Amino acid sequence: MDGISQFVQKYIYYERDRKMDLPILLHQYFDLTAHRFPEKTALVCDQDRISYSSLFFHAEHLSDKLSDLGISKQDRIIIFLDNSPEIAIALYGILKTDAIFIVLNGSLKPKKLSYIINDSSAAILITHTNKASVVKDALNSVEHDMQLIWLGPENRIPLSLSNQSFHWNEILSGLNQNSSLGAPIFHIRSSKSIDLDLASLIYTSGSTGEPKGVMSSHRNMISAARSIITYLENTPDDITLNVLPLSFDYGLYQVIMSLIFGGTVVLEKSFQYMHSVLSKIATENVTGFPIVPTILAMILRMKDVHEYNIDSLRYISNTGAALPVEHIQKFRKLFPTVKVYSMYGLTECKRVSYMPPAEIDRKPDSVGKAMPNCEVNIVDENGKEVESGEIGELVIRGSNVMKGYWKAPELTAKYFRNDIIPGETVLYSGDLFRMDDDGYLYFVGRKDDMIKSRGERLSAREIENTIHEMNDISEVAVVGVPDEIFGQVIKAVIVAKPGTQISNNDVLAFCTRNMEPFAVPKYIEFVNELPRTPNGKIDKSLLL
Repeated sequence: MDGISQFVQKYIYYERDRKMDLPILLHQYFDLTAHRFPEKTALVCDQDRISYSSLFFHAEHLSDKLSDLGISKQDRIIIFLDNSPEIAIALYGILKTDAIFIVLNGSLKPKKLSYIINDSSAAILITHTNKASVVKDALNSVEHDMQLIWLGPENRIPLSLSNQSFHWNEILSGLNQNSSLGAPIFHIRSSKSIDLDLASLIYTSGSTGEPKGVMSSHRNMISAARSIITYLENTPDDITLNVLPLSFDYGLYQVIMSLIFGGTVVLEKSFQYMHSVLSKIATENVTGFPIVPTILAMILRMKDVHEYNIDSLRYISNTGAALPVEHIQKFRKLFPTVKVYSMYGLTECKRVSYMPPAEIDRKPDSVGKAMPNCEVNIVDENGKEVESGEIGELVIRGSNVMKGYWKAPELTAKYFRNDIIPGETVLYSGDLFRMDDDGYLYFVGRKDDMIKSRGERLSAREIENTIHEMNDISEVAVVGVPDEIFGQVIKAVIVAKPGTQISNNDVLAFCTRNMEPFAVPKYIEFVNELPRTPNGKIDKSLLL
């Protein structure tokens, strides 16, 4: 029985006489934790230190106000803010109203914001007055009436929107007020929802086309969170440093998981200033640091990284894209006591696999085995399971598989299918993998990221891994560009390490020695930095 199950089992007996409801919904797990650790710090952001009791108190009051505003079960509410404690307050307040939360990146432009508002038919937008111009422009194209809740100076609220606006301070008392969880509110809030109901729409930031809203139920999110907590071995002593946007499911789940197991989250607004980030590890005694490959590349480029005290750090975790093997090996040499969890996942099921840290040195290019309560298969184009070592599409089965794409039945039918187990939905990932004899998974590439040149199907990921082996390379992204003769040819876009001198000819000579002729890049370009999506992923669409 995992730690979370033991925790809930304990409360089955402890609260039986009180007739407390057992947690089955996402916010009820938070309620249970808040009752257990009322005075403990739940969130740290800049100078604010928010206790569990304060977070609980504010979420309860927000929920009451949302009900007064007419919000009912499964209504959609958008949170359009930069990383801040208010996001956590808002999402739990929304859930307590049986509604659905949507967290959007604070850097979103009007056109995309307008699209998501229309697509979701959101009833309320919670935002900050520093985004007033973006909101105002976006609402010009919104097809329905909606209410607005503003943070920030009230005199910055556009007059044209004042008739549909409320201010955060009208709804909640100040964040610095720590209200005690006394007997009157010592409860798990009852709900009209069941765990099959949606908790969130998570809009993916695809490089092409409009965003897709992934429908995430309470059961989906709880199942994923519990599995991840189990293999990360999280306890209430853990302090997580989160520099990722809460609009990114990887960043969002750092808050959700911590508020389930009773830890503390240190929220940063970005990872742009890595010196500040690493300093926080020491000052806050951080034990867990979720990263993406960009962050690790930035750390490894720092000449003074040894000057930072990270003795408290128990683990780093990575998902979003595979870590280059060279980067894993360099980090392990620099910080041998820090566990490295190399993971694979996608928004449609949150997480799929993890590499046990004890195996990372033996199989550094693997993303591990299926996580607890998750099953994986690799199949060919006909849906038949392939042999060990063969390449095929990864298919995921488990409670973590989300319910599909919002208002997109055809797209849902393409990826969420029941052709393997009748009546049961599995997720076709769109990613190509192979599995070794020990059951470990190896990411080959996106089906749509495969490059076909000279009649050969090439993995951009495998070419990137080879180029990464050069000592003077910091980052590399490989794309296929159109070619009249060969269909596509390889283009490698490279960031060199500071202070190094490396030329196109150096890269070409290395690739010629280490790759088949059809995999050698035709075009090599050096840049100061690679373009990124708001979630820190490389945006390859801008490299073509």
